[in-house]
Amino acid sequence: MSDMVYRMNIAGLDRELPLCPISDKLMIGAFVIFGDPELTTACAKELLERCPEHDVLITAESKGIPLICEMARMSGNERYVLARKSPKLYMRDVLTVQVRSITTDHQQTLCLDGNDAAYMKGKRVVIVDDVISTGESLHALEELVERAGGSIVGRMAILAEGDATERDDLIYLEKLPLFDNEGHPLG
Repeated sequence: MSDMVYRMNIAGLDRELPLCPISDKLMIGAFVIFGDPELTTACAKELLERCPEHDVLITAESKGIPLICEMARMSGNERYVLARKSPKLYMRDVLTVQVRSITTDHQQTLCLDGNDAAYMKGKRVVIVDDVISTGESLHALEELVERAGGSIVGRMAILAEGDATERDDLIYLEKLPLFDNEGHPLG
């Protein structure tokens, strides 16, 4: 891990993101919302101001959990749905999809409980995440929502990185650049 950081303003708050190599030529800014309730609340508020009309919010385990929980709380404690990284004992009629994320060195599985799938059926769904980069996790969530019979009405993230910044179907608060191996922003 390098000692380099990228300073940025997110939802009106200044933060330093450690730069982490993902190859010998490329680094990413590590955005971790865990343990930062001030940032979580500020981001949830800004995303909700831009959020389309919806019935259900969904995210993938795990970094989206504090964000979606705060968004649901701010929306009157509405129920939200969580796609887990593995099936749990309490889950029934589990839907699964395979995903490979830029921040994970192996293929993962996202699992949706059958009760949550039934809850989403016929409803307007907004997908929420902390950072969208390659769109692989987003695609997996889209597949789960579609298989459950939900209708995707929005895709939201705190930060968009790399090619995700060019997507016209994504609502996000800030662009997070990719970095060369010396810590200089690309593009």
